[in-house]
Amino acid sequence: MDSDRPRCAWATSAPEYVRYHDEEWGTPLHGDDPLFERLCLEAFQSGLSWITILRKRPAFRAAFAGFAIDAVAAFTEADEARLMADASIVRNRAKIAAAVRNARAAQQLPEGLSALLWSFAPAVTRPRPATLADVPATSPESVAMAKELKRRGFVFVGPTTAYALMQATGMVDDHVADCFRADARG
Repeated sequence: MDSDRPRCAWATSAPEYVRYHDEEWGTPLHGDDPLFERLCLEAFQSGLSWITILRKRPAFRAAFAGFAIDAVAAFTEADEARLMADASIVRNRAKIAAAVRNARAAQQLPEGLSALLWSFAPAVTRPRPATLADVPATSPESVAMAKELKRRGFVFVGPTTAYALMQATGMVDDHVADCFRADARG
């Protein structure tokens, strides 16, 4: 990885951040299971540092059956107890239960999770933020996404979590203007 490249300021403090920023963040991501993983990880991040989630991501994938929606939807109370005992992940009972509940809600989406989430991507690309201070925490689209997900039975999906998901999966491009990845959607 090239340390001389201009990056979004948040992405420079740890090698995991650099790698995530350079290879994933802001790149369009499709598919029900990959988007389910990101939705779960954004929910687990709530109240924590994203670096904590990145460092635990391999353990999360192992603990949550690769975030396969059908597998997580089949988790039982015994699985939730197993997850609560797993020190390699974030052990938060409400967030673990939310992942299982959200998998079951995702199974009920006739259009699939990917199609539903991408239906909230802004139709018009807005100008890239000049600085991190110009990056919003929510948007009208993320508010609408969160409301619809909740209506469909999802939990731990507020507007800020929805917006972080939109940023991470390329639904919006919040790479700052001078970042080398500013054309990530291109």
